[in-house]
Amino acid sequence: MTAPIAAHSLLALLALLFAPLRVLGLSEGENKPEQDNNYMVRQHSLIHPYQGVGITLPNWDFLGNTMVTGSFIRLTPDLQSKSGALWNFAPIKSRNWEVHVDFKVHGKGTELFGDGFAIWYTKDRMQTGPVFGSKDHFSGLAIILDTYSNHNGPHNVSDSGFLGVNCHLKASLQHQHPYLSAMVNNGSWSYDHDRDGTHTQLAGCEVRFRNVDYETAISIRYENDILSVSTDMENRNEWKNCFVVGNVELPLGYYFGVSATTGDLSDNHDIYGFKFYDIDKSDITVGLVSAPSAPVLCPKLAHLILQDEEMKQRSHIIPKAKTFEAPREHKDDPKPGMSNAKIFFILLFVVVVAAAVAIFAISYFKDRNARKRFY
Repeated sequence: MTAPIAAHSLLALLALLFAPLRVLGLSEGENKPEQDNNYMVRQHSLIHPYQGVGITLPNWDFLGNTMVTGSFIRLTPDLQSKSGALWNFAPIKSRNWEVHVDFKVHGKGTELFGDGFAIWYTKDRMQTGPVFGSKDHFSGLAIILDTYSNHNGPHNVSDSGFLGVNCHLKASLQHQHPYLSAMVNNGSWSYDHDRDGTHTQLAGCEVRFRNVDYETAISIRYENDILSVSTDMENRNEWKNCFVVGNVELPLGYYFGVSATTGDLSDNHDIYGFKFYDIDKSDITVGLVSAPSAPVLCPKLAHLILQDEEMKQRSHIIPKAKTFEAPREHKDDPKPGMSNAKIFFILLFVVVVAAAVAIFAISYFKDRNARKRFY
């Protein structure tokens, strides 16, 4: 018990010593992670040009139909039944973080295209499966960018859907695709692809990112158990809020990845950049930015001690979210109607059968009458 007590005592002492520096740093304006690359962790990031073209990527694995070029990484080509994924080597040791992903989704299809891609923070890496190229029953967080509505029926309608903080959908509102949603899973739930995951999603919003001539971007921020997702789909270099959800618990030690898949419909799914920001690091070192004469060792030591304590406490928790979208009433799928081709062949079959019966009847009665005249 002496080691934890000593660690907490040292943290308390360091906090008292450097509190004035922290206040000084905040008074002059705190740098945000997205504005300062000093807090970007290259071990968890991807920035082009990619030097491992065609063979390897530093700190990352890729599988399936993934193709690495100098400027982007193509998870799937615009071809049917393709799948690809990209996974980081190292587990995440930061309690609070932010991720920016730059991407493009494009293809020849104008009305029908798919399927989309997902950004993962999960316990298992490099696992293929049916959920946008990755495994089902995953443990962790999935941010899904779905380009095709597999279920345009009653399951796509929200009765009282809750989307984050102070954001509600009106009754009978039906969202369109592409659609961005989040799912937190402890490994026991299955993603229902046929219903676009509407029964397990944490929150979501409509997005428009397909077939534009510029890179689109998504920001995923996790801080103090609050998950917030923002987008830049209009090339304005500013974030637009999609949703904010509190009470989301995610363990440390999970892995980041991106995967995509195509089925009967297809698209190019290209990743241009993946940047990981350690928010904890920015919070601890901001005092040094404002007061360069302060000792460097103590804040770094405080960060290491705090990181070690957080790893011990957070590495064994089970992923969960206390607030989900309101459950939607289950409705049986309507029975599909017959196509025009099917109706045509049925009618043709009836006509052929009727003609055969008529021919047989005529032949029968002619033969019978002929026999009567013979006798």
